[in-house]
Amino acid sequence: MKMVRSALLMTLGLATASAFQTAQPAVRQETQLYGGSSGYATTVEGKAEKVEAVKGLLDSSQMVFSVPASFITVAESQSLRRSMPEGTTISVVKNTLMNRAVKDTEFEEAASSLLKGANMWFFIEEDIGASIKAWNAFTKETGKKETHGIIGGVVEGNNYDAKGVEAIGKLPSKKELYAKIAGGINAVPTKLARVVKAPNSKLARAIKLATVDEQQE
Repeated sequence: MKMVRSALLMTLGLATASAFQTAQPAVRQETQLYGGSSGYATTVEGKAEKVEAVKGLLDSSQMVFSVPASFITVAESQSLRRSMPEGTTISVVKNTLMNRAVKDTEFEEAASSLLKGANMWFFIEEDIGASIKAWNAFTKETGKKETHGIIGGVVEGNNYDAKGVEAIGKLPSKKELYAKIAGGINAVPTKLARVVKAPNSKLARAIKLATVDEQQE
């Protein structure tokens, strides 16, 4: 009888534990970029270290812009980082820490209107156009164009809204500029050849006369 009772209690105990586990609320998956908001990152030392790291990024940046940081998965964030040109760093920074980092810098203007909500920041050293284009491509591919538009940005102390940043993003990227310069250089010999071969060209006549003189000698 005791054995039956014990078995019954064990069965009830397992059932109760199972029911308790099922009743637990689902853990909400947060965006995990550059560490979470727990542990060392929440200590005074951790926050000070983060501020110094952001200051270092600001010192080498020509432009910063921000986008909403919520509902971006780890896989998406990794893909996004890989799509960025060299010299562009992405980091989720709390508004209080960003406010401390931009103080007394040319990006201090960012504190006036961009420090709202959860932000992901782009620190761009030089290739501004390519960085903005890469973000726009990311939002299109992931279906986040409507929910994760650019909030705004700062260049040379000037604060730009979303439309202003988009306009800057339409400027040629460094790669595109290099291609145009290379194309222009490659076109020089072709243009020179056309000029030399032109029958009425003074340069063509001069070259022809010089050649004749050399042959006569």
